[in-house]
Amino acid sequence: MRLKGRTAIVTGAASGIGRASALMFAQEGAFVALVDRDAEGLQQTLAAIEGANGEASAHVGDVGAAGFAPIAVGDIMARRGRLDVLMTAAGFSCGGTVLTTDPADWDAVFRTNVGGTWLWSRAAVPEMQRQGSGSIITLASQLAIAGGRNNSAYIAAKGAIVSLSKTMALDFATDGIRVNTIAPGAIDTPMLRRSFARYADPEPVREASRNRHAMRRFGNADEVAEAALYLASDASSFTTGTVMVVDGGWLAA
Repeated sequence: MRLKGRTAIVTGAASGIGRASALMFAQEGAFVALVDRDAEGLQQTLAAIEGANGEASAHVGDVGAAGFAPIAVGDIMARRGRLDVLMTAAGFSCGGTVLTTDPADWDAVFRTNVGGTWLWSRAAVPEMQRQGSGSIITLASQLAIAGGRNNSAYIAAKGAIVSLSKTMALDFATDGIRVNTIAPGAIDTPMLRRSFARYADPEPVREASRNRHAMRRFGNADEVAEAALYLASDASSFTTGTVMVVDGGWLAA
C-alpha cells in the first residue's frame, strides 16, 4: 500500500475527481478526511470508503469560508496527529465571458477555486512544516494553459492556482513540502455535465469538446486520481512545482 498509515485531506470529495481520489487514497491505506459542502454526496463517499474497510471522516462546509479550514485541520490533527497529503479538488464554474459573467459569479468562482486552495494550504502547511514532510496537490485545468471560450472566471481562477502552486513549491521546498498541480482535460464528472447543460443545445458543444482531445474521448475521474496518487506517494519524492497534464492529448492537438 503506497499510503499506508498516512493522513490525507481531500476537498471536493463528494463527487468527481475529489471522490475518485479519496477512494483511491483510502484503498492505498490512507486515512482520508473528506471535505465538501454537499453533505449527501460526502456521506456517499464516506460510506464507500468504510464499506471497503477504509478509514475516513466527513467535514461539511464551504471551502472558501475563512474559518472552516483551521477548525477542520485542528480536528484532524487531534484525531490523527499528522497530516501527509492535502488535495484541493473542490471547484466551481459558472460560464460566461468577461462581459456576460456577473460579478457575484466571478467572486464565487474565485472563492471556491483559488480561495479554497489558499485557505486549506494555509491551514495545512504549518502542520507539514512541524513534521518536515507533506504533499499538496492542487487542481487546475488544461484550459489554464491553452485558454478557452465562454468560461473566463473559471479559466482565470485555474491559471491563478497554477501560479500559486509554483510559488508555494518554492516557498516550502526546504521544509520537505512538495506542491504540484494536476491539469486535467475534460473529465466525465457532474461538473462537466453541468457545464454542457448551460447551452440551449448541449450535444454539439459536448461533441466538439470530446473531439478536441487527441484521444477523441473524455477522461474519467479514476485516470486523474492515479496522477494524484503518484503525487501523494513517495514515488514522486523529487517532484515539486510541476504541472502534471492529464488531458488525453488536448494540448498536443
